[in-house]
Parts: sequence; structure tokens; C-alpha cells
Amino acid sequence: MQKPSGTPGAHSLLQLIWLASPALPVGGFSYSEGVEAAVEWAGIDSESKAAEWLSDQLHLSFARGDLALVAQAIAAWRANDTQRIRELNEWVMVTRESAEFFLQTEQMGRSFVEWLKLHHADTAEVFANLPATYPVAFAFAVSRTGATVHDGCLAFAFGWAENMVAAAVKAVPLGQSAGQRILGQLANDIPAAVTRAMSLTDDERQAFAPLLAVLSARHETQYSRLFRS
Repeated sequence: MQKPSGTPGAHSLLQLIWLASPALPVGGFSYSEGVEAAVEWAGIDSESKAAEWLSDQLHLSFARGDLALVAQAIAAWRANDTQRIRELNEWVMVTRESAEFFLQTEQMGRSFVEWLKLHHADTAEVFANLPATYPVAFAFAVSRTGATVHDGCLAFAFGWAENMVAAAVKAVPLGQSAGQRILGQLANDIPAAVTRAMSLTDDERQAFAPLLAVLSARHETQYSRLFRS
């Protein structure tokens, strides 16, 4: 990402918008993170139920797990604390509660690193001995911008929300206007989720979501799937 002319703040903002874009070639659009299975087995059959499901997922799972980890990983990358980065990366891998969740973070992390090689000359060296998960790779990208940890977490959360809403629109299915209303609700919830995530310590960070794990496991053999997870 070559630095353009203009103010540093504008440059950082544009980089975050880029990193959060669903068009980034990391495969995020191909995963529903349990939404498709919830449509069949958890009664997610309307706009209101989809909105409630995704809001719960944001606060109860995503914010307390991967979002909290991204906040910590950005700081670790900027401090060049390789041991801390490895510990955080390992935490992501061991807390995936289904095979498809593990494969998702592995595949998206690998694809993100390949994309980063186009923008940072030292990417191959940095990740030579680190099979980076998606949250850790994303945190690396944010650490190379001038953005704050807070704003980096906002971008990570909004990118997640866009992908989840797109999955709900296809799987429920819902209309585009319904999808935008759900995205608006999630956007209103994201700042509080980020604040909470940034306050969590290692002992408080967790990825325990039993129903989501069960649905993901069932999705692995679900008939006629649209999504990879």
C-alpha cells in the first residue's frame, strides 16, 4: 500500500476501509459462520430473527474472542513481540470449535498473507515460520497503518458484519433493504463491542459458544449448502 499524498489521517482511514472491504481476495464471502446452519436448525427465518442472531453473535462470541485478540495482536505487532504474536495465533487455532471454523481461519489467514505480499516487501520473511490465522494477519495489516488500535478494531468488526449480513441475505433469504437495516443495527452496536473487546485481558478473552459450535459441526454435513461454513 503506497502512501498517497494527503493528510496522514485520510491515508489511515482509506487503508482501514480497504482492509474491511468484502472485495478483499481472502474468501470471507464464502463463509456464513453458522448462519446457514441456523437457518435450518435454529429458526432464523425472518429479518428480526436474523438481526437478533447476529447481534448476539457480535457481543457473545465475536467481541469476546477474535475482536479482543485483534486489539492485542495489533499492539504486539507494533512492539515486534514475536513470542506474544505466536501465543495469540496459537490461541486462535486451539479455540476453533469445529473443523470448518479451523479451516476458515487457516484459509483466510493464508490468503490474507498472500495479498499482503503485494503491499509489504517483508511479508514473506515475517510470516515464513508463522502459519498466520486470519485475525493475526489482519492485525499485522492494521499495525502497518497509522490507525489507532480502536479504529483497527472498528474496521475488523465492520468487515465481519458485512460478510455476516451478506450471508443472511442469501441464506434466509432476505431482501437487500432488510440486509441494510440489519447492518445498520450492527453498526450501532459495534462501538460498544469494540470498547468491551479492548478492555479484556487474556484470562477474560474466550471463544465459548456451544450452540454455534454445534451448528457449525452440523453444517459440515448439511444438505445443499451455499457456504463453506
